[in-house]
Amino acid sequence: MGARPFGIDPEALGGFAAQISAARGAGVEVGVVVGGGNIFRGVQGSAAGMDRATADYMGMMATVMNALALTDALRAAGAPAASFCSLEMPRVMALFTQRDALAALARGEVCVLAGGTGSPFFTTDTAAALKAAELGATEVLKGTQVPGVFTADPRHDPSARLYAQVSLADCLALHLKVMDSAAFSLCLDSRLSVRVFDLHAPGLLYRALVGEPVGTLAGPGLETRLA
Repeated sequence: MGARPFGIDPEALGGFAAQISAARGAGVEVGVVVGGGNIFRGVQGSAAGMDRATADYMGMMATVMNALALTDALRAAGAPAASFCSLEMPRVMALFTQRDALAALARGEVCVLAGGTGSPFFTTDTAAALKAAELGATEVLKGTQVPGVFTADPRHDPSARLYAQVSLADCLALHLKVMDSAAFSLCLDSRLSVRVFDLHAPGLLYRALVGEPVGTLAGPGLETRLA
């Protein structure tokens, strides 16, 4: 949503698409699991008294809108893109299967993945870990609002310190909230590393995609240390 309080900012969307297209041009195979918090958050709907499953499905619908917008922006930026959804909506988007997504990646297309896991009670963080494991990703990139993983939420605790790297086991033990515990557990079980970085810092998405050591690396077996 860029600098807007809600919805989709065309400038921000175009910037993300341009960076992803450039990374694809550099030979990176990219799958993007799209969130929906700029439109609707299921957790917030549930907190307001809505049935949790209903709220989560509404959040999945929001990810579909974002995925359609990102797919269009990628194509406009010169990157062939295929979008898949974990929910069945054949007039809008193809249903995700591992086979079809791997085939799209092999053709050089960016895979845009919507609908979360397709089930309520799971976040798009968990969907990202699940899809990364299914598609054989080398690393999960978590673009967020802060520069990396901190000892506490830096937006509320001025004493919070940034980790240079952190073990996934410590992420779980210390209840670090940059991703939910299900996502961290899935990455730990799948031996996947997670790189957390500021999505809105100029050029940082591209740098993360091409493998530069930006933000914080969380991984299995890493020695936890502060920046």
